Amino acid sequence: MPGLLRGVARTAVVAGTATAVSNRVSRRQAGRWAQQEEQQAYQQQAYQQQQAYQQPPQQPVEPAPAAPPAADDMTQKIDQLKQLADLKAQGVLTDEEFEAQKRRLLG
Repeated sequence: MPGLLRGVARTAVVAGTATAVSNRVSRRQAGRWAQQEEQQAYQQQAYQQQQAYQQPPQQPVEPAPAAPPAADDMTQKIDQLKQLADLKAQGVLTDEEFEAQKRRLLG
């Protein structure tokens, strides 16, 4: 029996040592990979910043078109006045309300 026990103990020591070494190698390799990823991320960020500085300036945005001519504005006011007159004729607006809205439009 002592020989069997010695063999089991030896196997346990060898297996434990192998596990410890394997774990250490794995941690070291993971650390190296993390360091490489950080370095690549830093290089990529530096490259992107460099490209951003080298890009030509963008063209200025075109200004908004000028306001429509006064004739269109007057046409809109006339249409609104006609609508107000129709509402007054239908009895929806009183004379005072019609005059107030007309003053606001022409105002």
